[in-house]
Amino acid sequence: MGHTRPRFRGGIVVALGMALAACGGDEEEAAAAADAENQAPEIAGAPPTSVDEDVPYTFKPSATDPDGDPLIFGIDAKPAWATFDTATGELSGTPSTDSVGTHRGIVVWVSDGKKKTHLPPFDVTVRPKNKGPNNPPTISGTPATQVVVGTAYTFTPTASDPDGNPLTFSIRNRPNWAAFDAATGGLQGTPPSAGTFSDVTIAVSDGQVAVPLPAFTILVTPPPVNSPPVISGVPMTSVEAGRAYAFVPTANDPDGDNLIFAVSGQPSWAAFDTGTGRLSGTPPTGTTGTTGSIVISVTDGPNTASLAPFTITVTAPTSNTPPTIDGTPATTATQGTLYSFQPTAADADGDPLTFSIANRPAWATFSSSTGRLQGTPGASHIRTYGNIVISVSDGKSSTPLAAFSIAVESSNTPPTISGTPPTTATVGTQYSFTPTAADADGGTLTFSITNRPAWATFSSTTGRLQGTPAAANVGTFSSIRISVSDGQDTAQLAAFSITVADAPNRAPTIGGTPLTAVLPGVAYSFTPTANDPDGDTLTFSIANAPAWASFDPATGRLSGTPGLQHVGTTSGIVISVSDGEASDSLAAFDLAVQAVATGSATLSWTPPTTNTDGSPLTNLAGYKVYWGTSQGSYSSSVTLNSPGITTYVIENLTPGTYFFVATAFNTAGTESTFSGVASKTIQ
Repeated sequence: MGHTRPRFRGGIVVALGMALAACGGDEEEAAAAADAENQAPEIAGAPPTSVDEDVPYTFKPSATDPDGDPLIFGIDAKPAWATFDTATGELSGTPSTDSVGTHRGIVVWVSDGKKKTHLPPFDVTVRPKNKGPNNPPTISGTPATQVVVGTAYTFTPTASDPDGNPLTFSIRNRPNWAAFDAATGGLQGTPPSAGTFSDVTIAVSDGQVAVPLPAFTILVTPPPVNSPPVISGVPMTSVEAGRAYAFVPTANDPDGDNLIFAVSGQPSWAAFDTGTGRLSGTPPTGTTGTTGSIVISVTDGPNTASLAPFTITVTAPTSNTPPTIDGTPATTATQGTLYSFQPTAADADGDPLTFSIANRPAWATFSSSTGRLQGTPGASHIRTYGNIVISVSDGKSSTPLAAFSIAVESSNTPPTISGTPPTTATVGTQYSFTPTAADADGGTLTFSITNRPAWATFSSTTGRLQGTPAAANVGTFSSIRISVSDGQDTAQLAAFSITVADAPNRAPTIGGTPLTAVLPGVAYSFTPTANDPDGDTLTFSIANAPAWASFDPATGRLSGTPGLQHVGTTSGIVISVSDGEASDSLAAFDLAVQAVATGSATLSWTPPTTNTDGSPLTNLAGYKVYWGTSQGSYSSSVTLNSPGITTYVIENLTPGTYFFVATAFNTAGTESTFSGVASKTIQ
């Protein structure tokens, strides 16, 4: 036959299953016959897209299969608060407070084991429970309405919200020299010049309602003009040689400034006290003469006042005996209670006596005829009055009492305050401390605080310090001091610190119901739902993953398409989630790749009768059948060594589309070209 070869003009016919369909002809194309393909299941339903906190949610789709195949349901991105029934497709659950928010990309699907149909992705929003009408915040505080140029001004109101809503502050008509803190409501600054700043209004808002303090005016006054001190007194102008001389002027300052005394023309025999203005000494015996132009002055710094110049004449000794003075003045006085002291004085010569005083307290009167010092100090006089000197004179000699002081004490019983504030706080947990305070006089108490943490509020009525620190507040807040005042006296707790620590880590949670069976050639996918109460970044891991599947550590998605070689069960699959410190895992599950019923293809053809050169084919020896899943590339074949065979059945074909061709060969082994191509899809 040389290079002639069988001429395989006929096509082959593919029949479904085991049914034989014989046909032939001169067509160069193959004819294919296929049974009806599997029809995908159908699913319908409109899931609710919102639900209130603590209210049950339920949705069950409807599904049918045209072929009557059994159905199984599945879900992707299931909310952690819900459960899912793979037999009915029902999604149900009751979301809690932790679930408030929108749960996105939920997909419910149904499968007949061969094809899968899903509903469009949907979201479910969990709304917070209606907590009733909003309660407005409260704000209180009494801002100072006057400040002196160059003096720091500061005011911070106290505010709280019954609903615990976050608060922000605002201000209207803020003075241009002051700064305002919208987080605390604090207004502070130092005015550089005088002026009136009216209708200043500070308000607090909870995001729904704003509540203002009453509008107020800040009057900035010029620095006070210094009032000069006042000095008075009548110094003795003569003294006998060998006799003591003493003179103490009376001086006071309207502004309460400290005073310093000075003298010019001081006698050489005298000493001078710059703290009291006392000029004293004893001229030596035998010394006579006059020292003139003696000037005693007092200054408060900016201004000076002086006595009129005077002279002291030292005379020869006479028989005059200086007067004597005695007495022990009380050195304390009580606010609202009469103070009185009168010294005892005498003169051996029977001379008339006069009394004088230096540094008399402003609240007391003094009698120059009796030496009595008396008066009733008020609340504004509570302090110590020093260097008080009472002297007596017979006109020739003067004798002073020792200088003394009077400390004016409050008649008020100071309030008391006690309590041990916690010195630690935790992020996300409320801190609260209220001191115990009392006033023996029944006075109204007002509380104040220094170095209040910015995350806490303070009540000037109760002294309560409370608040919930956030992660940004981790650290130590030092030198916090809570005080209480009855309007006159103040008592305070020891300074304390609060150390804010991170909240202990809360473990993440993971949920979801993975499908436990899949068919070869069918895509499998499962994504768990996970949540972290602290908002930490989550990573996923898997143990015993099927060899045919891939896993995403960012989402926890397990997906893949098994082949026939993967038929069998992978056991003990565990998907876990971690926040870096703690983890949670789904219950271990098994995933079975189930065997599928294989298909078959029945091929038939008409034997060739001629060679390619037109000569009769007399030595036909048999046929070869080729097939594969890619047209033109055939991975399988079979040789039929009998020219009488015109039908062949290929068994155990797995799901997929197959392409078939056949050749004829003669006794010399010469093989024809491929027949026309036939194809069949196995479901």
